[in-house]
Amino acid sequence: MKNVEHFGDLTPRMNEFREKVLEKKPYICAERALLVTETYKEHQNQPAVMKRALMLKNILEKMSIYIEDETLIVGNQAASNKDAPIFPEYTLEFVINELDLFEKRDGDVFYITEKTKEDLRSIAPFWENNNLRSRGDALLPDEVKDIMSTGLLGMEGKLNSGDAHLAVDYQTVLQIGLKGYEERVLKLKSELDLCKPENIDKYVFYKAVLIVIEAVKTYAHRFSVLAKELADKAEGTRKDELLEISRICDKVPYEPAETFYEAIQSTWFIQLILQIESNGHSLSYGRFDQYVYPFLQHDLDKGIITENQAVELLTNLWIKTLTINKVRSQAHTFSSAGSPMYQNVTIGGQTSDKKCAVNKLSYLVLRSVAQTRLPQPNLTVRYYNGMPQEFLDEAVEVMKLGTGMPAFNNDEIIIPSFIDLGVKEEDAYNYSAIGCVETAVPGKWGYRCTGMSYLNFPRILLCVMNDGIDLTTGKRFVEGSGHFKDMKSFEELQAAWDKAIKELTRVSVIVENAVDLAGEREIPDILCSALTQDCIGRG
Repeated sequence: MKNVEHFGDLTPRMNEFREKVLEKKPYICAERALLVTETYKEHQNQPAVMKRALMLKNILEKMSIYIEDETLIVGNQAASNKDAPIFPEYTLEFVINELDLFEKRDGDVFYITEKTKEDLRSIAPFWENNNLRSRGDALLPDEVKDIMSTGLLGMEGKLNSGDAHLAVDYQTVLQIGLKGYEERVLKLKSELDLCKPENIDKYVFYKAVLIVIEAVKTYAHRFSVLAKELADKAEGTRKDELLEISRICDKVPYEPAETFYEAIQSTWFIQLILQIESNGHSLSYGRFDQYVYPFLQHDLDKGIITENQAVELLTNLWIKTLTINKVRSQAHTFSSAGSPMYQNVTIGGQTSDKKCAVNKLSYLVLRSVAQTRLPQPNLTVRYYNGMPQEFLDEAVEVMKLGTGMPAFNNDEIIIPSFIDLGVKEEDAYNYSAIGCVETAVPGKWGYRCTGMSYLNFPRILLCVMNDGIDLTTGKRFVEGSGHFKDMKSFEELQAAWDKAIKELTRVSVIVENAVDLAGEREIPDILCSALTQDCIGRG
């Protein structure tokens, strides 16, 4: 049996970085909220897609940026690590209601300054009845609202935060850069016949994509400038590192990546900015060992990098991944404690042409996750009968460390299931995990692969046992089938239960539809759409 030393230790600086991030108190950060409000006020006449593009542009141009002393990878979500930005365009109601309670929670505690409270209260009037939550609520039929108000059925956290649950097309980003996307959009935009009414919306979307690509380029360039400024004051090895950071940030993600280091930084910029753009969660890395591996192999072959240097960059990436944070309402924390972000990394499995997908990077990812031992990112290993025994053994050794990772997804169950649902075979073989347990094809779909509304099964069972009347509110939400004390068999209870679940599932579908419509209309995510096939092609 292997021991812990088998995986090696973090380098001293990554160990120091890890400890700093873990010990950092999470604060509520108002910076994003103020910039979003500024954009929405200034551009109230703009279509939603343009407003969202201009919003991201304003944030990326003006938000605070910094480079930690220990890091080789740069990019931050908020004013300091693990701070939670506020997304008022989704909801501000629970934030304002809980401003004085964040530090008093039993779990998921956030700290907040009086200045931040003042800033958030100052923008609250603008967002009242003017965000995703309020407009989603307005789409719900009265009888559905009545049921939801009792807690029998809920969607807490969904209209508050959007969804995500996807992995974008990282492979294409690394291969052609955002510059390649820009060139395609410019061509398609120039070819539009604007005499056709449906092309007006396409024109606006393309314009929005171009704004966002330029904004991402600007954000990366800001780090290039900052790294150069820090390098001018630094000495020795750190000076060289900062100059290399400056060079890389001046290149990716706008230009294609050429080295492993560039690929890691480019991937991180996209992973990060998608979570600045949207308040969803479960934004996942997809099949990381497949799209990054060519860059690793290239660098190893050329002697540009060693395996130990590659592992240090990977551990750096996972520590940076942990810096992303999100504040949920206190009610939501009761079911999602620990501020989980569900950013999933998938390794192993099979290629689209049914060959073994395990490669050197698959092993290095296992080693780096073993060294960092963090709750983020989630790690998933795709298993199939034929996986190399050595890789399976290594994955089990990581599992023995007690972090609960990796999870295993069974190719022999999931791939046929996708094919049965009409997914192309080559896509089904390319699936990845996109959250905690969900699966999808990276870059092909996402958002709402998972449930949005939740039924309170214990409460429903009590309703069923009480002739359809909810014991908490005294209201009837399902047709009665008698009292439990009068039932003669378990089958009678089961039949009543099945009937009630069918009735309330119909209501939950109504909620799903309303939430979908609200999300599409109010909070389109422009960068995310551009990197998902084939929103650009469809305009």
